[in-house]
Amino acid sequence: MIFTSDNWAGAHPAISASLSAHSTGFSAAYGASDLDRKVEQTFNDLFEREVAVFFVGTGTAANSLALSAVNRPGGVAFCHREAHVIADECGAPEFFSNGARLAPVDGAAGKMDPAVLETQIGRFPPSFVHGGQPMAVTLTQATEAGTVYTADEIRAISKIAKAHGLPLHMDGARFANALVALDLTPAQMTVDLGVDIVSFGGTKNGCWCAEALVFLDPAMATQAPFIRKRAAQLFSKSRFIAAQFDAYFENGLWLDLARHANGMADRIRSGIAASGRARLGWDSSANEIFPIMPKSLSKELMAKGAMFYDWTPPQSVSHLVGADETMLRLVTSFATTQDQVDRFVELIA
Repeated sequence: MIFTSDNWAGAHPAISASLSAHSTGFSAAYGASDLDRKVEQTFNDLFEREVAVFFVGTGTAANSLALSAVNRPGGVAFCHREAHVIADECGAPEFFSNGARLAPVDGAAGKMDPAVLETQIGRFPPSFVHGGQPMAVTLTQATEAGTVYTADEIRAISKIAKAHGLPLHMDGARFANALVALDLTPAQMTVDLGVDIVSFGGTKNGCWCAEALVFLDPAMATQAPFIRKRAAQLFSKSRFIAAQFDAYFENGLWLDLARHANGMADRIRSGIAASGRARLGWDSSANEIFPIMPKSLSKELMAKGAMFYDWTPPQSVSHLVGADETMLRLVTSFATTQDQVDRFVELIA
């Protein structure tokens, strides 16, 4: 019963087979192969327009280079207070953007409150040189709380960003999980709502190591090739990232894997809701669940083979966790089985 992280899951067999199939012979390096070009066209098809795609090795690299590409002197990017870019990337976005800052924005359940975002941007008036200048807004989809921004919520944030002349970046480490939760197309969740740049993740959803930085307007990406090279993210044998994405997109595999992960999370959520021994900290709709339970039950679950992380409650809900209680984070993946989930639900029933 492994619910620690979707990063713990391996690679889907179809993706492993694609890597093997492309491991022999010769192919143009540095993104110039026919396979690279094929996958780039697939991204065009997904977003229903010509985009600029840059393969990288990690989500941290994608996020950092996205913000680096739009940085300004004294730049300030706005994100949720608990977003991955500000809480879990060891200062990489600031480092690769040559000192840009991340300004936290509050909001319930991992989502920025548009009114608070407007207020935070207002703290940096253009005429006040000492404070620096806003450079971007970045939102996480799905969020670190397992929640998903609705189309209307993304549109509201985009409207604020555009009113201030700021590009909108989407950290899509769990892009597919959010997409199937909303039942939208990639274009409907991004282009149509005013998103400018996407960190497109595949690693958490069945790939071995496949992430992409996608500029929805190629005109924004003129410096991206140099930024990626300088950051040591230009893979010479990039066909191996392309091979993963090629299998990932084939026949909608990526969406099937995300639906499975979300479905397993829904099954756990239902089990928790029906249990008298645990409760949900908040409603989530992707593949992360945050239950609250007695510490004694958490220890019991671990003793019986369940694996998960204890989680520090967000400030907004910390008062809901009693002195003898703990909050957990449970994450499902494409590799999570119904037997594992049902066993876990039995233990908390």
